[in-house]
Amino acid sequence: MISDIALSRRGLLAGSAILTTGGASAAKQDRLTEGVVILIDRNEPYVMGHAISYSGNLAKHFAERGARLLIEVVANGKGIDVFRADRTPLLEPLATLRQSLPELTYSMCASSKAIAEAKEQVSIPLIPGASLVPFGIGRVVDLQLKGWAYIHA
Repeated sequence: MISDIALSRRGLLAGSAILTTGGASAAKQDRLTEGVVILIDRNEPYVMGHAISYSGNLAKHFAERGARLLIEVVANGKGIDVFRADRTPLLEPLATLRQSLPELTYSMCASSKAIAEAKEQVSIPLIPGASLVPFGIGRVVDLQLKGWAYIHA
């Protein structure tokens, strides 16, 4: 049986088949077929905090049902500060959450990073465990086309 999840934030609705559960064998029951992508595109600590909180809550929600969920948090535009080692207000919570959730990925838009570096005349360091993707919004769309649910933080 495929479970559906519908999440909305500020009028954006995301619905998608998330994972295989129920009636399957134990081997298939915890096999993940899809995931959730969470976009952070604003430099507001409460938005960043909510997005990270969503990650932990979603992982817990599905773990209670015996399933694993792939989660990718994508930082784009002004939201890249969440994964900047020199600016993030969430360094410790991000590290702790990533340690406890091996299915969690942090991605930063390389284009947004390059724009910020040119504007600020600095090299922007990433937090441990974060990686660059060519275009943040492109990464979000790629994952949606693969069937991932989308949450805009």
